[in-house]
Amino acid sequence: MTAKKDLSNLERREFMKLGAALGAGALLHEAASGNNPDHAATAKEAPVAAAVEKVRVGFVGVGGMGTNHLRNLLHLEGVDIVAVCDIVEEKVTRAQDMVEAAGQPRPVAYTRGELDFMRLCAEEDLTLVYTATPWEWHAQICLAAMTSGKHAVTEVPLAVTLEDCWRLVETSEKYGKYCIMMENCCYGRTEMTVLNMVRQGVLGEIIHGECGYLHDIRDIFLQIAPGREWFQKHALTRNGSLYTTHGLGPVAQCMNINRGDQFDYLVSMSSPSLGLEDYARNKVPEDDPRRSLEFAAGDVNTTLIRTHAGRSIALVYNAHNPRPYTRINLVQGVKGLVEGYPDRVHIEGVSPVHEWEDMDQYWEQYEPTLWRELGRNLTGFGHGGMDYMEDYRLIKCLREGIAPDLDVYDGAAWSCIAPLSEKSVASRSASVEIPDFTRGAWRTRPSLPVPEL
Repeated sequence: MTAKKDLSNLERREFMKLGAALGAGALLHEAASGNNPDHAATAKEAPVAAAVEKVRVGFVGVGGMGTNHLRNLLHLEGVDIVAVCDIVEEKVTRAQDMVEAAGQPRPVAYTRGELDFMRLCAEEDLTLVYTATPWEWHAQICLAAMTSGKHAVTEVPLAVTLEDCWRLVETSEKYGKYCIMMENCCYGRTEMTVLNMVRQGVLGEIIHGECGYLHDIRDIFLQIAPGREWFQKHALTRNGSLYTTHGLGPVAQCMNINRGDQFDYLVSMSSPSLGLEDYARNKVPEDDPRRSLEFAAGDVNTTLIRTHAGRSIALVYNAHNPRPYTRINLVQGVKGLVEGYPDRVHIEGVSPVHEWEDMDQYWEQYEPTLWRELGRNLTGFGHGGMDYMEDYRLIKCLREGIAPDLDVYDGAAWSCIAPLSEKSVASRSASVEIPDFTRGAWRTRPSLPVPEL
């Protein structure tokens, strides 16, 4: 690795070369099928890490979500915030103040530009590096963490290209380090309750799911609302299902993806791109350059996924039009189904014929202990408390030496759907194979138990 004193002075293009080299052998993977003959025939899953009394954290990116996670970690026992990195010095100072106010020593600041996380990874004695940066940096920061001997933890998505998904999988295996994508929606009260119902057979064999990210964030894409300015370029340059993991993750868990079943192939189709341009004409002045932006992303993308066991998933993306928020959260079994927004359920032989029931009696019977015990005290912790739940489980697993709920195979499988959907859209909705990042291990890996207290 480059000497410590030189890390902060790397030119961006040189760092990108280094980031590619950090992947196992700098493999260039074929996007056509997602599988390359150079891949190992079978996965070498990282062993379960030994328990640690203190989880020493270096944080990269302390904007909105980063600060949210930092606040959660400061409320958990056994966590030391050792270092904080951000390109905005004021944000690092704010984070340092938060850590000191919580009774911990002031963490080391890393503010020498967008590559300073390399210096953090090389110099600090850490258990893990936690990143909440713009999407395009997630893979590079995780690679730097793992090759420096730290676990890697990132906000969604794990990566934005298929090639980086493979690099992260192979680097995690090579160095024996966790690479965890923090998908908070897997820890929502409804999602965890539905997973518990599935595990107990309430819905019968699961055959179909519907999910998505449908959220009016036009102000963010047009940079009318402050924050996440980097988000705009994805809609300007990419056409597919751009935000896959929030909806897909919980449904994939119910279907035992990577643990008994596996994504097989997808087809994807996008509507015209009209909503953001129309919104700009009505929201910004006539001489504003945003009125002339041309967005590549279709307003609505529908991606259909088939699994090896024959299950189907309909994944919908729409963040460009006026609409109430939903992730759909539909899980269909042969005995019944659950659907979100609003939460409702129908079980054959239990529910009135052809009628929905609300979730009240099902909360009483199937709400996991984690939510039953902790969920009532999470007001103000972000996204209804599920952000706290995911951070709680991360730290618990590391301190107790048990495998985390989510692993690199989950992050890669759920994240790769975005670039593969782009490929399908660009090929007149042609079928695109979804790679098996486990290289066959999904057939024998045990299903994920419902995360508990």
